[in-house]
Amino acid sequence: MSKTRTERDTMGEMEVPEDALYGASTARAVENFPIANRPLPPAVIHAFGHLKAACAQANLDLGKLEPRLAEAIIAASNLVSEGAQDRHFPVDVYQTGSGTSTNMNANEVIAALANEKLGLGATTKAEGGVHPNDHVNMGQSSNDTFPTAMHIAGAIATQKNLTPALEKLAKALGRKAEKWDDLVKIGRTHLMDATPIRVGQVFAGYSQQAQHGFFSAKFATDCMRKNVEIGGTAVGTGINTHPEFAKKVCQSLTKSLGIEFVEAAVHTEAQAAKDVFVVAHGHLKSIAVSLSKIANDIRHLGSGPRCGIGELVLPAIQPGSSIMPGKVNPVLCESVMQVACRVIGNDATVTMAGMGGVGSLFELNVAMPVMIDAFLESVSLLANVSNVFVDKLLKKLEVNEDRCQELIDASLMTITALAPEIGYEKCAALAKQAHKEGKTIKQLIGELKLMPAERLEELMNYDAMTRPSV
Repeated sequence: MSKTRTERDTMGEMEVPEDALYGASTARAVENFPIANRPLPPAVIHAFGHLKAACAQANLDLGKLEPRLAEAIIAASNLVSEGAQDRHFPVDVYQTGSGTSTNMNANEVIAALANEKLGLGATTKAEGGVHPNDHVNMGQSSNDTFPTAMHIAGAIATQKNLTPALEKLAKALGRKAEKWDDLVKIGRTHLMDATPIRVGQVFAGYSQQAQHGFFSAKFATDCMRKNVEIGGTAVGTGINTHPEFAKKVCQSLTKSLGIEFVEAAVHTEAQAAKDVFVVAHGHLKSIAVSLSKIANDIRHLGSGPRCGIGELVLPAIQPGSSIMPGKVNPVLCESVMQVACRVIGNDATVTMAGMGGVGSLFELNVAMPVMIDAFLESVSLLANVSNVFVDKLLKKLEVNEDRCQELIDASLMTITALAPEIGYEKCAALAKQAHKEGKTIKQLIGELKLMPAERLEELMNYDAMTRPSV
């Protein structure tokens, strides 16, 4: 049986593991919420470390907190932000909807670490030392600290992980577009043959989608760094905090993290609703949709190797079947599409969590932990799968030029280039005739001598069909 110690909070005594830095409030939450049996993402805990350090600095600057205590809190908070104390944050994701349990977890751990630095022992409460509520939580409420930690964690994740990954993806696709700009293939609409298109044009389209995703990620970062709730305390009115507190906290966070955080213009809106998170995750969903389009196209264009389209040659990275020898599957494309499924599901979670009557009720949203959990998972999945897609697929992706030529020669839709000269209806009839007789368009038109051979060659230039002409 593991050793415990007795701690107290306003509801009475609780037994706490002897080596735990947290106190009674955290232990009570661990006991109350054995739901997912996993804590919040570490990024949220680290964000709390950054936030509590900034709050202590603001209270010090405002003359609210004596230097000895403030310095100890800042040092302890920095340890939390660095990830050194993650094991002391066991509270489940599915806890109180305001995140009060995690806020108190942070307050207790930081108080214990601060008291240890003051030579008072690693205890959450010590005579003359740091108190979790009175000092670490000074001028704050769970109702403004937890959402602020959400903003911090979200901004760091999108700016430092997702944005670079999408920029990398856009550039990789752009390089393929340049490399293959002189290769012509048949285009397809409605899954049916259409007019020719250059492979480079196809990949330029994919690159542009990734570029749009890059800007969507930057917009999501802007959503996170703005409209910060700190300073609103319980219901957005700022009770028990200094009027300059929020401004100073944002300044401190900006200085330490290199991301400009901005206090909410209207605290009552920021705390009562989480529309900004719904908007931000909507942009993550749009990125997922773009990535699924790119991956799905590439896997279809690489289908085969003999009985599919086969215009692209995907790298073989693992056996594709436990029963069919030699089979290779587009596994990386499938990975991207599964990520898209998850992100779209997370978007439903974030949307529901932000809705009135579900998460947003009167002066507070009460579904914040699941919202940030879903948000950070989406950011991580999108960033990771984008990097993997570049490194393991795009770098080794090739074009099967012979197959592209074979299919474009066989296509009936190249007759579109002849329509201005011999008319739409006649071209339609000729296309049907060529299909019935198993001939190419060029072959049939040549046999029927409908135009001089030189003119036929000029009009049947596939590359010219991909470029605007007068």
